[in-house]
Amino acid sequence: MQNSIRIIASNWWKEAVVYQIYPRSFKDANGDGIGDLAGIFSKVDYLTELGVDAVWLSPINTSPMFDFGYDISDYRAIDPVFGSMADFDALVAALHKRNIRLLLDLVVNHTSHQHPWFVESRASRESAKRDWYIWHNGKKGAPPNNWQSVFGGSAWEWDETTESYYLHSFLKEQPDLNWRNPQVKDAVFADIEFWLQKGVDGFRLDVVNCYYKDQQFRDNPLRLWGWRHPRPYELQHHVHDMSQPEMHPLLRDLRQLLDKYDATSVGEVLVDFSGDPELAAGYLGRDDELHMTFDFTLLDQKWDAKAMANVLRTWLNACGENWPTLAFNNHDRSRSYTRYAKRGESSQRAKILAALLLTMKGTPYLYYGEEIGMKDGSVSRAEMKDPVGIRYWPLAQGRDPARTPMLWDDSANGGFTSGTPWLPVNDDFAGRNVASEKNDPTSLWHWYRELLSLRKQHAALRLGDWKEIYGGKDVFAYRRTIGNESIDVFLNFSAKPVTLPPVEGKILLSNCSRHELQGALTGHEILMVQSNAVAR
Repeated sequence: MQNSIRIIASNWWKEAVVYQIYPRSFKDANGDGIGDLAGIFSKVDYLTELGVDAVWLSPINTSPMFDFGYDISDYRAIDPVFGSMADFDALVAALHKRNIRLLLDLVVNHTSHQHPWFVESRASRESAKRDWYIWHNGKKGAPPNNWQSVFGGSAWEWDETTESYYLHSFLKEQPDLNWRNPQVKDAVFADIEFWLQKGVDGFRLDVVNCYYKDQQFRDNPLRLWGWRHPRPYELQHHVHDMSQPEMHPLLRDLRQLLDKYDATSVGEVLVDFSGDPELAAGYLGRDDELHMTFDFTLLDQKWDAKAMANVLRTWLNACGENWPTLAFNNHDRSRSYTRYAKRGESSQRAKILAALLLTMKGTPYLYYGEEIGMKDGSVSRAEMKDPVGIRYWPLAQGRDPARTPMLWDDSANGGFTSGTPWLPVNDDFAGRNVASEKNDPTSLWHWYRELLSLRKQHAALRLGDWKEIYGGKDVFAYRRTIGNESIDVFLNFSAKPVTLPPVEGKILLSNCSRHELQGALTGHEILMVQSNAVAR
């Protein structure tokens, strides 16, 4: 039985702004140094004040935390470090009362090695759940093929008990489920419906294109990479262990289940390198598979108006009649404030990114702290928790720098915890925090809040068609139109003045206190105009 009244609205996910919370780092209510559900509950009014429409929580299910929740040992329980099911129910009710929906992370490419399914599967070759995971005898005393884990090394782990290999696309503590077994699908779909019946409004699907693997276990092709290095290394193309055609009928079945509950889905699509718009859009089907997917090409662009425009144009074209998503940050990538930081321009650039994110066509995804310009944290080798960072230190910093605690005020630990935080708090917390930015009307926080308010006021910014209206080296400009409403957005990526093309209408927003439409765009100017022109 549901624990709260479900909000019913067709295609609500197209109009929503989703706020991603990494629960360990958002707010700690009990002083153990780890964020929890009670902490999130205490900040529901903050989410309302900011103006977001939905919250996505990174995993909160029971887990031994080898990959901090992306290794689940019980899909129907809350890990005690985050609280109880009663805490979860209270959070859902509080969010729904304020018309904020809740999305959970759905991690079903793999489970934890401590999940009862895998414990039974590895108990013996005759186990009833043996075929729930991917086992292989190997070849001549070696793994069955050359497949590599996304985290590095062989994707096959030898199991002494049954003298065979099991597949793990990530850590060895994350064995891959065998989605070719219909019993796995039935069990996972039952777990999904458990949360839907509790009032959950949708799911972010972790590594959604990895569920099925090649039945013939063929080797993946290798690509030589790093030619200028004295010892070039080989990088694998994940041809046979990702993006198999069987995903599409499975996602159509999942869509039918989600639509019964007016719930949504957004998929993380893995690729060999930065992003692949066509691949990501391909999992939307003909509006009958996933509701949304992420293309991460945008997260790897340099600070350049033309490059940004090209990536977004390509992504929207790939989506076609389907609905795009937009994001500049997440829990796996360096924060945008750090990526685009430039002395004297960082705050202006952050405001341009905010305007782009919240006025382009698509569903925007904000990452906690993005609204105050949080940067990557400084995490030493001794303080590091991320297994990827630990493995590749010092060549890579891992994911911890983007997961440091939320900065609420200038008190100890940035107001995140009364205890010792699980990761170090950013060193600029005294001057960059929610409280101080709320007290400064020119701050990034107020800028986000103003943009979020404008989205709610203007349907063109939420659902309007998109068309480029000005192509220049330094300016990205486009028009959003729905019915008789047309809004033009001008973003000057440079510090130099740029000629403003002819435009008539009412100024809705300017970061330069502009009162007239004549004259050039000043450096880093953001201008939004309710235009007299209506695109046909």
